[in-house]
Amino acid sequence: MALTCFMRQVKAQHREFLSSLAWQSVRHGLDTGEPVAIDPDSTAPELRKHHSCFVTLKHARQLRGCVGSVRAKRALAEEVAVNAYGAAFHDPRFGHLRVEELDGLQIEISILSNPEFLRVSSENELVEKLTPGVDGLILSQGGLQGTFLPAVWEKLPQPQDFIRELKQKAGFASDYWSESMVIERYTTESWIAHR
Repeated sequence: MALTCFMRQVKAQHREFLSSLAWQSVRHGLDTGEPVAIDPDSTAPELRKHHSCFVTLKHARQLRGCVGSVRAKRALAEEVAVNAYGAAFHDPRFGHLRVEELDGLQIEISILSNPEFLRVSSENELVEKLTPGVDGLILSQGGLQGTFLPAVWEKLPQPQDFIRELKQKAGFASDYWSESMVIERYTTESWIAHR
């Protein structure tokens, strides 16, 4: 199903549920050290569909954690619960979230479209094909892989910088290029999860 069609269903009925679920999972993690358990079969049919998502935490406007997947592995409701918990407690760039950080914490949920392969022969051609502010990007080759969500364009508005920083995140040199590198792009539907 196309992301826009799928998101119309989520927008209309389920954003509030997913937002609440993300907050519950973070609080449950603080209390128990585990994500909140959810039975996908008890949720609406649209939320049982496998869909990839990222959950991003910010505190005082600074990144505090971001965990997700670019490939759909489980029901969307379960994915949100697991990734919210992961962003709070298992992002290796940060220590575990503390109770006192709940004040001022912001949670953002981003649901990803299915990635599409981009066939390009050079970095310049990739630059030309990207839409800043809209496209998320995945670069992979061998055992290396990295992705930037479209929100990263806010910090890296120039396509050349976006690509080079992503290459470094994935483990490549910033000037690395190979025609065997797998390049995929996607879009997201994102919103702030209100308490």
